[in-house]
Amino acid sequence: MYKFKSPATGDLIMLEPNGRQILTILGRSDAASQAKGILLPEHMPEAIAALEAAIQADEDQKAQLVKEALAKGEAAPRFEGISLRQRAVPFIDMIKRCIKEEKEIVWGV
Repeated sequence: MYKFKSPATGDLIMLEPNGRQILTILGRSDAASQAKGILLPEHMPEAIAALEAAIQADEDQKAQLVKEALAKGEAAPRFEGISLRQRAVPFIDMIKRCIKEEKEIVWGV
């Protein structure tokens, strides 16, 4: 389980696979930086851009799969579970609030 904390917001809790996915998108793919870390305000605009790009890529991929299935005369695939957008938007909102207050986000501490 991940708990992202900041003095500017309430805690944001994510299940381990989802938190790891968010951190990987942010370039924190090694075990040490996923276990414990800090996102500084000066790096937050880049983090938002990375998350938004990943969301768009995920949605584009799903749209392409639907398009391909329909072109073949097959039923459109169903995508189970929670989308990346639904998982990332609360974190993006947290980042935006932290930018306004110039506060960091930490996890694993």
